Amino acid sequence: MKNVLKQREAILALMVVLLIVLVGLRAPVFVSPASLGNVLTDSTLLIMLALAQMLVIVTRGIDLSVASTLALCGMIAAMLASTHPDLPLAVVMLAATVAGLLLGLVNGALIGYLDLPPIVVTLGTMSVYRGLVFVLSGGAWVNSHQMPANFIAFPLDTLLGATHLVWIAALVVLACWYGTRHTRFGRDLYAIGNAPASARYVGIPMAQRLFWTYGISGMVAGLAGYLWVARYAVAYTEIAYGFEFTVIAACVIGGISIAGGAGTVAGAVLGSLFLGVIGNALPVVKVSPFWQSALTGLVILAAVLINARGNKQGGRQILPLHQIQTGSHV
Repeated sequence: MKNVLKQREAILALMVVLLIVLVGLRAPVFVSPASLGNVLTDSTLLIMLALAQMLVIVTRGIDLSVASTLALCGMIAAMLASTHPDLPLAVVMLAATVAGLLLGLVNGALIGYLDLPPIVVTLGTMSVYRGLVFVLSGGAWVNSHQMPANFIAFPLDTLLGATHLVWIAALVVLACWYGTRHTRFGRDLYAIGNAPASARYVGIPMAQRLFWTYGISGMVAGLAGYLWVARYAVAYTEIAYGFEFTVIAACVIGGISIAGGAGTVAGAVLGSLFLGVIGNALPVVKVSPFWQSALTGLVILAAVLINARGNKQGGRQILPLHQIQTGSHV
């Protein structure tokens, strides 16, 4: 039991439960099944994007363009559905997802094959993609009355008592867990982040891995773009403005090391849930929403301090070549 409590994920899970209990004592309605279900539904998009961001961060990278990709793909989906209301919803979702994949692959090509710094590349594409939202829409909004009914209804429709948003997020969690634990691709990402020189030495195709990792990040953001505009029934140029920092915050809180090579699916999910609970709890206890940014910042600073202390005490682990080859570090 003592060893379990030392695990970052276990401590974070206890913090999430404790936060829910404390808010529930102040406002009992918060712990009702319906309210907790809303908290989970509201956290799904953040969970999906945090998992994709985790894959990038473990390679010692960063994707600052994720929210802009979401916004552009969301606008594409909204405009496509509004101009072609008879188009099957699956085609609209696929278009948003493929658009996100292509945008992510642009990042991947520049970072993987041209060896450009991830923060510089994604900072640039963040501005480019956000500008393209305005160019595509002409600055106009796509409102709910312009969108087909099934386009808006799908994210919050329920299946076996859970919304489609929850089920889609669960599939992303499962795919990410399997990919990082049981595939060569996932093991290679940790090897690249842990010891880039050794990873290159043993023949890991680093450029190809980075190319597709950023592609996956864009693909998830593209799907989230449709889900976002359908969930809130509106598409405009400022969709998810600044949300990339919330995504990165969820990863940091979940113990995913910005230095690369360390991070878990559970950590990303719990970090997202922690921020989701805070975001939903503040209005319930009648705390000004302006405090949310301050509290989130304090939590991030605390998480960074904890991570730094852990690195100093344990040191950074550089894996032997045979471990990288066999993937035993995951």
